Amino acid sequence: MGITLWLASGVFAFLLARIVPLARRPRWLPELALGILVAFLLGVLATALDFGGWAELDWRAAAFSGCGSFAAIGMLRAVQSAQSFRRIV
Repeated sequence: MGITLWLASGVFAFLLARIVPLARRPRWLPELALGILVAFLLGVLATALDFGGWAELDWRAAAFSGCGSFAAIGMLRAVQSAQSFRRIV
């Protein structure tokens, strides 16, 4: 159940990021994949840090995974914006 919560928080971070129009691209699959991957990795890290676990629901692990996924998607958009700005200049 914990893994499901981590992945759901990654998907929620993706959906929340899609609301923000700044630097949003029409191709959304890389953002979704990054959000889910980062949520899973941070969920594993939360388990190693002993808050939450792969089999138990814990709001701290969900918040850790969701906020980390949201930040990773933001960093992806920042890098993509910098690359497109570099092409213009």
